Amino acid sequence: MSWLIQPRLINGPFDDPGLYLDFRFGRRAILFDLGDLGALSARELLRVSHAFVSHAHVDHFIGFDRLMRLCLHRPGPLHLVGPPGFIDHLEHKLRGYTWNLIDEGSVDFQLHVGEFNGLRLDRFAVFSARHVFERWEGEPPALPQGVVYADADLRIEAAALDHGIPSLAFGLRETRRVNVRRGVLDRLGLPKGPWLTEAKKLLRSGAEGAEIEIPGVGRTSLRELKDQVFLVGPGQSLAYVTDAAPTPGNAEKILSLAAQVDQLFIEAVFPERDRTLAEAALHLTAREAGRLARKAGAKRLVVFHHSARYIETPDALRQEALRAFEGRDEP
Repeated sequence: MSWLIQPRLINGPFDDPGLYLDFRFGRRAILFDLGDLGALSARELLRVSHAFVSHAHVDHFIGFDRLMRLCLHRPGPLHLVGPPGFIDHLEHKLRGYTWNLIDEGSVDFQLHVGEFNGLRLDRFAVFSARHVFERWEGEPPALPQGVVYADADLRIEAAALDHGIPSLAFGLRETRRVNVRRGVLDRLGLPKGPWLTEAKKLLRSGAEGAEIEIPGVGRTSLRELKDQVFLVGPGQSLAYVTDAAPTPGNAEKILSLAAQVDQLFIEAVFPERDRTLAEAALHLTAREAGRLARKAGAKRLVVFHHSARYIETPDALRQEALRAFEGRDEP
């Protein structure tokens, strides 16, 4: 079965952190972190509907300006989530610009911004282009504890890790994975088209008893079609972890967020031999990243956010993490 969401790191392992999540069958994308976004095209950034920011250090937040500039004249909102104080940080960025060319007649581009306090979204604000990005306080969406976004297809969870300040880690879990069986449409004489997208959406939400209109065929029970036309399996899952002190408390939260994920994207800033530096800088070592991935039961490990002091041995941190992930670092 093919993945609905195609995740990829935006930059190389020694550059700014960030993960781009591209939805294969929809004009949509999600970002985890807003560091340097120069590697993404304008077309790719215009697809972004939501951005989830770990914290407001410059290498995780400097790309906001480019993203907002590109989205400024689109009608749909840009949704953002960050740690406590994130709304204030974003407001200060907006106030740093002159907005004399936008007014009540402008495209109503909006920023919808929430703050995650470690348990739930507890603060929410809207900034509207038509009102020159004046801050409006609002009510955060009603979501279960630990969840920062949910729709019929997926949910995104968050955990607040200790980095001297709260640094958010994120986990995405798809509700169900639904694919069309190869060659089945031609064999059954069924057309391709938007009805397939609607059928997949209903199956992912568990509405197997619904009826669906198929052009040239008429209304048909989805239950009758399910086993003939579709492959239904467990949903895709991934986690994104960065800027976390190597502490037992952080490890516990990471293991819960990343349990049994298909892919774990996790920082590996220092080698284990420099653990003293890692502890002082409040970052993970490569070996600890690999061991956490192994203990969480992740199926695939991808490391990033390497310290530039190791750029002369560019693959060493990845190899150290993989040895730990595969259990080859044990005595």
